[in-house]
Parts: sequence; structure tokens; C-alpha cells
Amino acid sequence: VQLVESGGGLVPAGGSLRLSCAASGRTFNNLIMGWFRQAPGKEREFVAAMRRLDSNGNYADSVKGRFTISRDDAKNTVYLQMNSLKPEDTALYYCAATTRFTYTVVPEDYAYWGQGTQVTVSS
Repeated sequence: VQLVESGGGLVPAGGSLRLSCAASGRTFNNLIMGWFRQAPGKEREFVAAMRRLDSNGNYADSVKGRFTISRDDAKNTVYLQMNSLKPEDTALYYCAATTRFTYTVVPEDYAYWGQGTQVTVSS
């Protein structure tokens, strides 16, 4: 599976960004798609994930109510809408995919990764 992220950038605190991740090379419908982020000097952390036919998704507590994950299986694309951004959201954001059947927040459980897209939130 090849994953390509887009949509990162520089935004002031309180602003919004929408990340996209286009997948190719494998049946997208069978994958749980997730977003992780990694700030300088910190470990990679789970942000959100969504499997097919689940309209709710799974979120880290730090982003609940501000971020929304969605997926368009017809386009093999997953999105992350980020609202009310804070400086602490600044990180390199990665799209990831796993063939597991249940949600997992462990990076090692995701076999496929994109290159990342930088999100910088200014104070």
C-alpha cells in the first residue's frame, strides 16, 4: 500500500486545516486508516483512526471535539479535518494503514505509512 499525504501548512492558533491521504496498491476497504503525529523530540502518537462503515472513528483524547476523521472509499482517500488548532498540535502528521480488525493506537500495529505532512500552528 502506498500512502501520500497532503494539506499540511502553517496556520495561526484557532485556525483549521484539512489533511488528505490517498491510498493505492491494495483494497482500501479492508484497511483501518489512521493518523499519527510526531513532534520534535517526542514519540509518534496516535491521533485518529477509522474503519470502513464506522461513522464515528476512534480519537485520542487530546483531539476529541476538534479533529474529525473521515474516509471516501470510492476515492481511496482518508481525511483529517483539524479545527481549533493549538500550538501543541504542531507536528509531522503521518497517514497509516493497518489490516487489523480492531482499532489500535500502537504505531507498530500499522504496516503502511506515508511520508508525512508538516503542520505548524503559530501562537
